[in-house]
Amino acid sequence: MTTVTVKLSRSNRIYRSSEPVEGKIVIKSPNSISHQTIRLSVNGSVNLQVRGGSAGVIESFYGVIKPILIVKKTIQVRSSGRIPPGTTEIPFSVNLREPEESIAEKFYETFHGTNINIQYLLTADIPRGYLHKPLSATMEFIIESGRVDLPERPLPPEMVIFYITQDTQRHPLLPEIKTGGFRVTGKIATQCSLQDPLSGELTVEASSVPITSIDLHLLRVESIIVGERIVTETSLIQSTQIADGDVCRKMTLPIYVLLPRLLMCPSIFAGPFSVEFKVCITISFKSKLAKEQPKSDPTAPRLWMALERLPLELVRTKRDQFSC
Repeated sequence: MTTVTVKLSRSNRIYRSSEPVEGKIVIKSPNSISHQTIRLSVNGSVNLQVRGGSAGVIESFYGVIKPILIVKKTIQVRSSGRIPPGTTEIPFSVNLREPEESIAEKFYETFHGTNINIQYLLTADIPRGYLHKPLSATMEFIIESGRVDLPERPLPPEMVIFYITQDTQRHPLLPEIKTGGFRVTGKIATQCSLQDPLSGELTVEASSVPITSIDLHLLRVESIIVGERIVTETSLIQSTQIADGDVCRKMTLPIYVLLPRLLMCPSIFAGPFSVEFKVCITISFKSKLAKEQPKSDPTAPRLWMALERLPLELVRTKRDQFSC
């Protein structure tokens, strides 16, 4: 059985829009095979979708939104001929943009979200005529910003001071939590580099009801323009437990969270769509009601839970470009 794979020159598959994407097309065949022109295609696009549940009565728009084309080109790797039995490696090199193109903003960074996906694919096609099944292989590669005006690293984090009390909550609380009161203070970075951890600190100054857990949740906020309206959906990326159990009062707890690369990208504010991020700090108090309720969205307001949401701006810095 003949197999075709695309092997990139970099194991992490990370490239900039100004760099050529290089690699090899690896063909393994027990027999000699003939082929027509071998081509390599590069496709980059922003794929948008709106689910009915996230936008109310909007099912009629589902599937109507066309992908936003970023790059699409095809190059000839080898002219028609024959491939000998065994393993054959065909090198390739393709430029994502031409040297005279100075605008790199349209090359959004790779991102896999709930409703927005920014993806770059390499596809090798080996046609073999009408009597033989064509061979093909696809490989995703990752694009990171290649802009020259990126800020230097280390980027001083913009720290925001926050406090969480029974009076800052917009949802109802259990009577014992509301009347007894609590106060949690801290600070956290609301702007940071994608290569750096999200950092900060938190202190439980007072709480009449025992605490069972303190968690930090990373959220993505995806917005898409559909017709004359903007559809926005917030979804969970990952959760990190800051403290387990009833923590000591007035003890400073560190916040240190690593950011997942493919699920996050620099904050984007484009015309037809935007990608933003938020941090949600939740404090769960001891309650029999919490054990009886099924676990669902950890950031949804609950009677036994206090929460605080803060915006998070993610940026790419120049030194991030050399981290791969």
